[in-house]
Amino acid sequence: MLRKKQLFVFFLFLGLSILGQEKITLSGTVYDNTNNETLIGVSIYFPELNAGTTTNEYGFYSITIPQGNYKIQLSYLGYATLLETINLSEKTTKNFKLFEATESLNEIVIESNIEKLNLKTPQMSVNKLTSSTIKQIPVVLGEADIIKSLILLPGVTSAGEGASGFNVRGGAADQNLILLDEAIVFNSSHLFGFFSVFNPDVIKDVRLYKGGIPAKYGGRLSSVLDIYQKEGNSKDFKVTGGVGLVSSRLLIEGPLEKEKSSFLIGGRSSYAHIFLPLFDNDNKAYFYDVNTKINYRFNDKNNLFLSTYFGKDVFGLSDNFVNDYGNTVVNLRWNHLFTDKLFSNLSLIYSDYFYGLILDFVGFEWDSGITNFNLKYDFNHYVSEKVKLSYGINNIYIKFNPGEIIPNREDSGIVAEKLIDKYANEFAAYIDAEHKISDNFRLQYGVRFSNFTRLGQDELNNYANDQAVVYNSEFKKYESAEATGVENYKRSDVLASFNNLEPRVSMSYILDDNSSIKASYNRMVQYLHLLSNTSSPTPLDVWTPSGTFVKPQQLNQYAVGYFKSFNEGRYTLETETFYKDISNRIDYINGANLIANNEIETIILNGKARAYGLEMLFKKNEGKFQGWLSYTLSKSEQLTAGRTAEEPGINNGEWYSTPYDKTHDFSVNASYKLNDKWKFNSNFVFQTGQPTNYPVGQYEYQGLNVPIYDDNRRNSDRLPNYHRLDISATLNPKKNKNRKWQGEWVFGIYNVYGRQNAASLAFTQNQETFRNEAVQTSIFGLVPSVTYNFKF
Repeated sequence: MLRKKQLFVFFLFLGLSILGQEKITLSGTVYDNTNNETLIGVSIYFPELNAGTTTNEYGFYSITIPQGNYKIQLSYLGYATLLETINLSEKTTKNFKLFEATESLNEIVIESNIEKLNLKTPQMSVNKLTSSTIKQIPVVLGEADIIKSLILLPGVTSAGEGASGFNVRGGAADQNLILLDEAIVFNSSHLFGFFSVFNPDVIKDVRLYKGGIPAKYGGRLSSVLDIYQKEGNSKDFKVTGGVGLVSSRLLIEGPLEKEKSSFLIGGRSSYAHIFLPLFDNDNKAYFYDVNTKINYRFNDKNNLFLSTYFGKDVFGLSDNFVNDYGNTVVNLRWNHLFTDKLFSNLSLIYSDYFYGLILDFVGFEWDSGITNFNLKYDFNHYVSEKVKLSYGINNIYIKFNPGEIIPNREDSGIVAEKLIDKYANEFAAYIDAEHKISDNFRLQYGVRFSNFTRLGQDELNNYANDQAVVYNSEFKKYESAEATGVENYKRSDVLASFNNLEPRVSMSYILDDNSSIKASYNRMVQYLHLLSNTSSPTPLDVWTPSGTFVKPQQLNQYAVGYFKSFNEGRYTLETETFYKDISNRIDYINGANLIANNEIETIILNGKARAYGLEMLFKKNEGKFQGWLSYTLSKSEQLTAGRTAEEPGINNGEWYSTPYDKTHDFSVNASYKLNDKWKFNSNFVFQTGQPTNYPVGQYEYQGLNVPIYDDNRRNSDRLPNYHRLDISATLNPKKNKNRKWQGEWVFGIYNVYGRQNAASLAFTQNQETFRNEAVQTSIFGLVPSVTYNFKF
């Protein structure tokens, strides 16, 4: 009995000793030594403890570990790895500064890439690109482009050259949430897709979430493209820019109060239209955008940021047709550190997308757009070494302006008409946890609660049996229903309300020091819909909210992956499989007219969609020769069944390929640094041809051959396969080395072998043979480019 008591006392004191082992919190911010920019996603690793963390969106980190002396290792893509020894005997605040990898300093130790922490994190289906990587990728007309760079990654495709938007894992372009400094961007393209709206000189960090999406994000189904702008150099005044064949850019940044406050102003503009009058051409097509940012660091606990973006496109055919559209974004953010374990960010955001059209030959102007006001409050809570919490709220008030017709000529005969404005409010609250279960097993799990309220509007149609679309059994076709009445509502009235829980979970299991398996599930809900019956969004497409006749889209996505690091991180392999199941996906009846339609509900049906596939990404991360190879094998389909036994649905109620279904998607990106003077880059892209419809016959009408299309064979044909090769060479003159003015020349060839890739196929009658023929439209052949980049 006495021995048992002794053992009990021994284990009691042992337990108390372990529990009483004091733990210390180390926290701070990681900066770029050159300009004091905070760095996002820096790996902070303690080899002796096999523990670590990463910096958040504002460069802040916090980790709680036992007291003692440890080696700490900081690693970040494009920067030299920092290795220090740190003594933790009490709560410590320590900021770090990293140097670009090109600098050679004694206190910087270049070691193997820290892949261990990346293997352990449960986050998967995420791709990250830096501004320097984006600038190296050859693109059309020599203008570095974020969206075009993303298309080289697995699971990401586009509708083709000259097409705006991008598609992720078989999803539509409107299912991507695009954020610039946390503000929603509704149109990501300049000049109908030739360029993106993001100036690469201004961008600090780009992350694309394709799956396993954290609970802080919501409102879209397919992906989140999260882009953060630079904060501005708080140490020195700097100017960066570039001059190309069709556009130029300029970035000015510097301190307002040294080491404490900074500003940034960046601008781009195209100017090819300036030369058109020299050729007696009064058409115009140009864009410009402006990015600004001001930040002020009051102290270690309080930072204030004000960032803005304004961009506009103008396209005109003489003065008879003028089209202008663009985005405006304003974001005021306050970072506050409550304790060394609790970080917060409060944001007030205004976002506006506008679209205008002037048709002088008809005699009217068209104006439409979407505006939102967003309040969000996010917290990062570093509870312990094993648990980190993220939680917050988000409320968005949205106004939809579907369009307004304004006569601009008295003799036009056009009557002014205003489509009914729509209003909605979207609220969300979320909590997300990163949990280290053991050294080998980690979880990230959370839930998002979302509420969408469709608010009152001036007029709302009623329909018999609440059916806005009816089936005509005599003609065997769907038709728009006639309204049986109209009701008027106050803005405070609730037309419809939706509540949804969106659980998210991701896990990682470490197989050994160099490999892991990961799995994820996420449920997403999308309340906004882009009404478009084209394969690529256009500025004329209209956003509409969920409501009485339009239900929210809902997604369940599952993914499993295997991740492997070779040769101390010099090579990495990522493989993932995914399956997506979507309900309430909008489909259109045959002959649907979306333009200036005040009764959109009369041309759409609710269907479902699915997508599944395999993705592979192999990367070489170090050395003179670097790059990646990506491949995606996937399928994307849609189905709209009949609502009754009598109705056939769309495409006879059978699955059909979506316009963005690409069976094979293969790309290679490679760069080779010959010496300090020359660097070479190349891309190769291959994609299965885009689904389309070919005629199944023809008939003659008044001497004309008219092609016949089968409405029950949607997207049963395909355009020819798409492929091209791009190359570029960067010349960095030796005289740059010791002078303040730094310049480089970038020479590029887009589509080296002049492949005539089909943007579309039109079936028309040949005016000489009077026979129907397929006419292919191609946007680009071989396109050379020269760009001069500079900084001082």
